[in-house]
Amino acid sequence: MALFPLLRRLALALALPLAAAGHPGFHPGYMDRATPPGRDFFQYAVGTWLERTAIPPEESQCGVDEEVEQRTARVLKGILEEAGAGAQGRKARDFYAAGMDLAAIERAGAAPLARDLAMIRAVRDRSGLARALARLHRRGSAPAFAIGVGPDDKQSSRNIVILGQGGLGLPDRDYYLLADARSVALRGQYRAHVARMFGLLGEAPARARRHAATVLAMEARLAGASMDRVRRRDPEAVYHRMTRPELAAAAPGLDWDAYFGALGAGPEAVLVRQPAFFGELGRMAALPPADWRAYLRWHLVLDTAEHLSAPFDRASFAFYGRTLRGVRRQQPRWRRMVALTNDALGELLGRLYVERAFPPPARARVEQLVAGVRAALAERIRQLPWLGPAARGLALAKLDAMTVKIGHPDTWRDYGALRVDRRRHAENVLAARAFEFDRALARIGRPVDRAEWDVPPATNNAFYDATLNEIVLPAGILQPPCFDLEADDAANYGGLGATVGHELIHGFDDEGRHYDAQGNLGDWWSAAEAREFERRAELMVRQFNGYEPLPGLPINGRATLGENLADLGGLQLAFAAFRAANKDRPGAVLDGFTPEQRFFLAYAESWRSKIREEALRERLLTDDHAPARYRVNGPLSNLPEFHEAFGIRDGEPMKRPEAERPVIW
Repeated sequence: MALFPLLRRLALALALPLAAAGHPGFHPGYMDRATPPGRDFFQYAVGTWLERTAIPPEESQCGVDEEVEQRTARVLKGILEEAGAGAQGRKARDFYAAGMDLAAIERAGAAPLARDLAMIRAVRDRSGLARALARLHRRGSAPAFAIGVGPDDKQSSRNIVILGQGGLGLPDRDYYLLADARSVALRGQYRAHVARMFGLLGEAPARARRHAATVLAMEARLAGASMDRVRRRDPEAVYHRMTRPELAAAAPGLDWDAYFGALGAGPEAVLVRQPAFFGELGRMAALPPADWRAYLRWHLVLDTAEHLSAPFDRASFAFYGRTLRGVRRQQPRWRRMVALTNDALGELLGRLYVERAFPPPARARVEQLVAGVRAALAERIRQLPWLGPAARGLALAKLDAMTVKIGHPDTWRDYGALRVDRRRHAENVLAARAFEFDRALARIGRPVDRAEWDVPPATNNAFYDATLNEIVLPAGILQPPCFDLEADDAANYGGLGATVGHELIHGFDDEGRHYDAQGNLGDWWSAAEAREFERRAELMVRQFNGYEPLPGLPINGRATLGENLADLGGLQLAFAAFRAANKDRPGAVLDGFTPEQRFFLAYAESWRSKIREEALRERLLTDDHAPARYRVNGPLSNLPEFHEAFGIRDGEPMKRPEAERPVIW
């Protein structure tokens, strides 16, 4: 049975009962009408909701995303708690049931790590270190560096091993490098947490503290060698294709033959994202084996703690949940296990989810909307005054070649090789990680499968992949308020239309513009066109550099540039597509607002969110997205269509001077 109308009714039931819900896609009761729309449109659109809403103790923030995810989780919970029918369905339900069996998890304690801990204790030299890194990487831990398999940026039809910086226990390099009092204090809390976890592994307090200090010192070295997030946005700066001998020369301290041999992989070439990082890592291989053993033990327990007995789970949450993000208590066990099952068996569970919550009419309506937004971008490209005929033709060719995946894959993944034991939760998690890792390794050197999905259908997000030149719109995001079969075009274009436009623009933002129609990295712009793009984009950088969500902690306008460009361009495309779709229809006033006003109100409401200060601080230091308020006010203050819809006057904060407004796509 299709549950889409039911999901919308549940959405309204979960929403804060401030006032009448209004028409689908917009809640007048959330508005703060005392705030003029020209002063702060985010406050105007959802200010009453912000004032009357308390963040639940188990969340770092609350709002649209959390409501959608809770709704999806309840549908998945219903699937997982039904009597199993068929081997695939039983596998997902057994995985979930094992995670809910707290008595068995308590009895196991840290025993699921016994073999890995024994392997780490045996590390005595660089070859042993390389083999240990390989085993831990395969089992989902991430010490020293990151490894994956994906399209080669300059030969996007072929898969290649990709090596990148990593190996940190704090969220970003800056956590180790900043010298302000709060950052120094946080590093002290982190060191104490690492020592606490060593204690849970059985180490005496003094030894645990020494090992924690060793871990922090090693991670600080890795952080110091790491590329910052602004530099990582340059595709050429993170493209370094190397043969195996060249990799060995770049990071000579690591035994790469032993590493790849332990993985059972023999790549002839690899793509190294940050060579300087691997150079430092190679030098660190000369550290005493005892230091590496401590570091590896920490990263093993770091990446498995929440799947072990309660002391490990509680200690992990105390630091990563409460200290870092301000969360007061853990989510209910069932929520955590639903999310984990979706991560591990996403297409298996997603197939059952789609049958219940994403009916064919929804997919057809989304396809229609996508076509309209895509046509709007094609028209804008054809009219761009600053792009020459050759580049304009290549941009249109790229747009025409762009694939849009909607809802779910047409061919479902087979999980037959994954073994699941209803009595062994941590072992199931490690086995699922190894299953995914081995599936990735099997791609090495093979043609890229462009029909494959990398995210579960029940995911609440949307994506653009530059090397595949594709957009992915999973079924999990295609529900109210982003998209609603019962809503009018103003609401759906203001929600989903802006999201589709956002992802389309990623193909032409400061990163995406470097990739061609086939997803190959290369320069198809003239020097003059590239300079003009950068001049226009610089206005966006300056605008967002000027926002300071927390005292002394402004938004990094350059790190968030791609997302900010996509927000602005996506809104422009969605509004143009909305007008084109309704050009022959009279605009009805609903809830006291014109269709144009409802479009912008729906967009603002799609970002309805409230966040704890600790979590906001983490996002400002690590996230390439601006906080919600600025994702509304930032782009809208640049749009003449918005100014006209609400009668915003010159001089008001929501109407930036014309010379300061970025206009690109």
